[in-house]
This record gives sequence, C-alpha cells and structure tokens, in this order.
Amino acid sequence: GIKAGANFSKFSGDDAKYGGASPKFRTGFAGGGLVNIGLNEMFSVQPEVLYSMEGTMYKESGAKLIFKNDYINVPVLLQYNNPSGFYAETGPQIGFLMSAKMSDGDNSVDAKDGFKKINFSWGLGAGYKLSNGLGIGARYNLGLANIIDNSGSESGESSNVKLGGFHIGLFYTFGAGKE
Repeated sequence: GIKAGANFSKFSGDDAKYGGASPKFRTGFAGGGLVNIGLNEMFSVQPEVLYSMEGTMYKESGAKLIFKNDYINVPVLLQYNNPSGFYAETGPQIGFLMSAKMSDGDNSVDAKDGFKKINFSWGLGAGYKLSNGLGIGARYNLGLANIIDNSGSESGESSNVKLGGFHIGLFYTFGAGKE
C-alpha cells in the first residue's frame, strides 16, 4: 500500500533548549509504502518505508530558527485489528538521516555533521480502515535515542536531545477486500 500525511515533530530532552528558547513543533510531509501482513483475524504486522520531514523550530523575540531533519524511517508495527475497522498499533522505528539543515528564514546551512546518522523511536497509534483499502491513522513517535553527535566535542560531554512527534495520514492498501 501507500501512505501520505503530515508530521508535527520537535526536539525534546534535557538539552533541547536553544539559546534559552524551548523547541516548538515543525510541520513536515511524510509519505511512502507499507505492507500489511495478516497473522490471524485480529493481528497483523505492518512494516513501512517512509520519507519523513522532521525537526523543530525555535522562536524568541521575533527571531526564528528552524532545524529541518529529513529521514527515511522504517517502522515495524504490530497491529490489533478490530472487525469494525478500527485498529491500534505499536512498534519500533529506525530512522536514517538523509539531510539536516539549520535555517533562520533567510539563510540555510548544512547541519548534518551535528546529528547522528541513525535515530530510534517507538510508535503508538490508532486508526480506521475501510473495507475498500482506504484508511486514516494517527501515531505518536516517542524519541528513544540521543540525536546529537558529540563525537567531535572537545568536552566529551554527551547531549540529551531526542526527536519525536505526531504523524497523521491517509493510506490505501492495494487488494483490500478481495478474497
């Protein structure tokens, strides 16, 4: 199947503030493919491959700073499927950093070297599937791993910054309803 939707992501953790400003949600696109593998009448496993625009935004005194972190995310979700069409899902997600940019609205610089190349998170979601294959879902991705790369830091201290947020999307599963 295919899916597309919106992400609302932000940095979190003890070191997520930037210059005293707290992180705000950044809105971005997410889309890609999925396979829903039925285990029995009630449970299925759904691996996905999604291009996902994530990051965060900081606003203070009229100034704005945006971190644009783009990932290829691969969640593998266990789904409980109710016969009514409602489902609940949970599972791990690994994200591969494709690009990272820092922008003040006028200028943009590459920030990829400041971030780890892999991110880990845990998804928890719910949605509704129609018998014709069309569906809608919402998911919260809880950031589990520090995303800041401190390997070049002179102090050797590690940061505590995680990336997580919400995803809302539509999907279509090919061949649904065919027996």
